[in-house]
Amino acid sequence: MMKRLLRLLTELSSRKWVSKIAGAVASSRFSRKLIPTFAKSYGIHIDEAEKSLQEYETLNDFFTRRLKPGLRPLAVGEDKLLSPVDSMITGMGPIEDGTILNVKGQDYTLDELLNRSPHRQKYKHGFYFVLYLSPTDYHRIHSPVTGHTVESEYVPGKVYPVNDFGLKHMRRVLSRNERLITYIRHEYGEVSVVKVGALNVSSIRYVDDKVNANYERGGELAYFEFGSTVVLLTDTGTFTPRDNLKLGDKVKMGEELGQLHTK
Repeated sequence: MMKRLLRLLTELSSRKWVSKIAGAVASSRFSRKLIPTFAKSYGIHIDEAEKSLQEYETLNDFFTRRLKPGLRPLAVGEDKLLSPVDSMITGMGPIEDGTILNVKGQDYTLDELLNRSPHRQKYKHGFYFVLYLSPTDYHRIHSPVTGHTVESEYVPGKVYPVNDFGLKHMRRVLSRNERLITYIRHEYGEVSVVKVGALNVSSIRYVDDKVNANYERGGELAYFEFGSTVVLLTDTGTFTPRDNLKLGDKVKMGEELGQLHTK
């Protein structure tokens, strides 16, 4: 009964206008006063932030903060797939005939997740990671490879929570929420970086509000204006994951997720 009530309340609060209001508050001058409390409540490592707390104009400004240079070293080697974010791995595994299996008990098709893009055929037997960013995490998204943008697509949708409750108890939130999808061609193949919006995420933005033609590995790709999830896909036959990664592991931006190779 309680689970059904929580699902109903989540459904009612999943309208975009709710997130817009939350975003407006977080971007207001008043929200600046909330920064110290927010940082303390979530145990954020403020010593890693590029600026002091007093220098951030709004809560959203702090939330989308950059880090001090050198705090996220990149795994050595162009053939290493980098984690694009600081996050927890909430799903990972081979894609089986176009289906992402058992993300918190639910399956997702590439048709749904990639909005029926022609690119989906490349990933039919690839590999996937679901990377969840909590409010504690650094929220800028970086390129996992060196390459060039093949295509970018914005997919409108809901803003259901993508935390543990949302993934378990809401119907296929990763393919129902709004998404910003970037396809990047690299030396060994192609990757798809799917940025999934969530409850109270006012927007997902590319750095400088534009899609860049080329990206260096570790270069800034986009950022969330509140916590959310990235789904990272590799195309068929081009990737072997690290053998010591498991569900629930925390990874940092720039950390190696596995080895890229030719088909």
